[in-house]
Amino acid sequence: MARMQHEALQESELASEGGKCDALYELGLIYSTGNGVEVDLVTAHKWFNLAAMRGSEAARSCRAELAREMAPAEVAEAQRQAREWLATH
Repeated sequence: MARMQHEALQESELASEGGKCDALYELGLIYSTGNGVEVDLVTAHKWFNLAAMRGSEAARSCRAELAREMAPAEVAEAQRQAREWLATH
């Protein structure tokens, strides 16, 4: 089971390299729920933010929900990471 989750995560990360909205959203879900990885709200927010920029309404909603649970410094870090990802992809 863990191997399958790891493989699914790798596939999603590879798909996100192309900036595919659904893959970015999926990564947000994975990190926000801890599906095969440790829960990481900063990373989840980053992926939801990137998916939202590409038009995902669901990602916008998830991003807003996460932001309410995060400290302002965590949101700022997630936004910094999203900008960094955009600059390299």
